Amino acid sequence: MNKSILLVVGTAALLTVGLFSLPKGVVSSQERKLNSGQQQTQTQASMPDSAASLPASAGMHQQPLNAEQQKELEGVKARYAAAGAGQKPKVGLELMEAYRKVSRYDSAARVAEELATLDPTEASLLRAGDQYYEAYGFAADAQKSAALGQKTRDLYQKALDKNPNLLAAKANMAMTYVTTETPMQGISLLRQVLEQDPTNELALFNMGLLSMRSNQWSRAAERFRAILASHPENTKAQFYLAISLSELGKKEEAKQLLAQVKEREKDPAIQQAIRELEKEL
Repeated sequence: MNKSILLVVGTAALLTVGLFSLPKGVVSSQERKLNSGQQQTQTQASMPDSAASLPASAGMHQQPLNAEQQKELEGVKARYAAAGAGQKPKVGLELMEAYRKVSRYDSAARVAEELATLDPTEASLLRAGDQYYEAYGFAADAQKSAALGQKTRDLYQKALDKNPNLLAAKANMAMTYVTTETPMQGISLLRQVLEQDPTNELALFNMGLLSMRSNQWSRAAERFRAILASHPENTKAQFYLAISLSELGKKEEAKQLLAQVKEREKDPAIQQAIRELEKEL
């Protein structure tokens, strides 16, 4: 497999930041990591003081904000700081989205965590876990990734304690174990999800990616076929199935799948990978 395809497969297998955002978000994360020498680290000043439980180094390499972005963000931060208890949740959500708008995902996560601390409902804990999971996908180094992954697990677990049927949270949490010393905990969680819901799209997708990561191409193909049996519109599953089939020597079937994906998939990262894979086929 050539470099372009490996970039798409390798980064996606590292982490799925939501099934339908793959691999765009994660590939963008990898590009940030590769270009980190040209980017500045987010400053601690841009983080909410009340949610600074992660180390100062837990920010991510990012482009600096322009004057307009900085002004807009500072305005929302000021309103959040001045908000009373009744307005805090509403303005907090605005601040969270303002941070996300300028790719400050870890800061957005900290705001979500603060809101969950103020009102620890299932919904707020789940939202905070989702935000930390997104930030985890954009972490610039192993230390940051580990800290954000732990935060993700902590918040998802609190949500799961309230509702054990949050299968997407469990499937996302599973992927944070991939780069820890206990990756099999992630596999175990995914298996639990599939025991409860054998057609769970996200769990099957994650299992397929992890199979690819370990070069278990037959298993990967099996997982992606299972997705397509109930979700035939999932072009990303088609794409990864095509790669798996290519590795298994089933070139013609892989070509047919790639032709279908090429017509339907809008993600430029996948389109580039398709072009590279077509050359090999």
